[in-house]
Amino acid sequence: MTMAGIHDAVYAQAADLSAIRRDLHQHPELAFEEHRTANLIAEELRRLGLDVRTGLGRTGVVGILRGDAATATSRTVMVRADIDALPILEDSVQPYRSQAAGKMHACGHDGHIAIGLGVARALVALRADLPGTVVFAFQPAEERASGAEEMIRDGAMRDPRPDAVIGLHLWSPFQVGTVGIKPGPIFASADEFTLIVRGKGGHGAVPQTSVDPVVVAAQIVTALQTLISREISPFHQAVVTVGSIHGGTAFNVIADTVEMLGTVRTYDAADREHILRRIGELAQNVAQSMRATCEFATAIGIPPCVSDPGIATIVYEAAAAIIGEDHILTDCMQTVGDDMAYFLNAVPGCYFLVGAGNTEKGITAPHHSARFDIDEGCLTLGAEILASAAWKILLTQA
Repeated sequence: MTMAGIHDAVYAQAADLSAIRRDLHQHPELAFEEHRTANLIAEELRRLGLDVRTGLGRTGVVGILRGDAATATSRTVMVRADIDALPILEDSVQPYRSQAAGKMHACGHDGHIAIGLGVARALVALRADLPGTVVFAFQPAEERASGAEEMIRDGAMRDPRPDAVIGLHLWSPFQVGTVGIKPGPIFASADEFTLIVRGKGGHGAVPQTSVDPVVVAAQIVTALQTLISREISPFHQAVVTVGSIHGGTAFNVIADTVEMLGTVRTYDAADREHILRRIGELAQNVAQSMRATCEFATAIGIPPCVSDPGIATIVYEAAAAIIGEDHILTDCMQTVGDDMAYFLNAVPGCYFLVGAGNTEKGITAPHHSARFDIDEGCLTLGAEILASAAWKILLTQA
């Protein structure tokens, strides 16, 4: 079997992949509500003759494809795709725009599903020569960063346990026809924190009788940025952002409290631990120095997505054979998070980006935007790379 067989098997269904994606786009479902989506996936996998398990991670679906050329020592590879939409009102005139008010596939997960099903179809067509087992994991609730853990807890990576995992994310900032692949971290960790500054309220005209938590909060916001500039190596990358500040009710009233919400993004476990610890210490000390107090809490999120060098090399070689090395971007780290990280922490794997934007067609809106869309040429390219990489992994000795 040559890679040409995979190419033909993928491109024979190009129109079907677009139709699947558009149907899903019209019927978006939020995290852990993906019942129609899961039923569509399960029905298609059963039609293809896969062993199908549903209800993993509540609404997740797993399909198992055992190749006819597999042996007792053959390898198993998992292909993962996320399936949930976002609570966004779509701003589009496309005929396939969302029919669910206030819900939208604004991150490309509809495309991920279509690609995953396209890979399954292509490999089923070549099942006689498939030298191992492919597990397809369609994961709910990525946007809430909780679906992967629940699927794994429910046994998505057991019976059989994969030797490797691969997946992709459609990426609108990259032009269709390009991909981003690199070993090591590609997506950052994502954690939340809350700071509640407590002062002493009073009249805005006589601040000396109060302890102004707004002023304290302003000092904390500024001080937090020194964690990046002075406590993290200049050769590492990290972000601390305070995205929400709430305090006060009137222009001339000093509030009693101010609440701040923020996020931390890192690529290194030690940096992540250090920053999360130091946010509380720094904020509390700043508040104390200004006669206030500060309560600190974290909502631990997800670790970074880190690609195994060996698996990343296989994916890179598969992509290079399809589009050429000049269309592969290796400077492609992003500070967004993705709970694909839990699959990557369980077994070696690779997460990579597939360009989905097209400036000539006006497809330029960012992810999580009401105007988000993709150039559907990314569907066949993504499916061909995933299918080719899965095949190569199965042929690789452990």
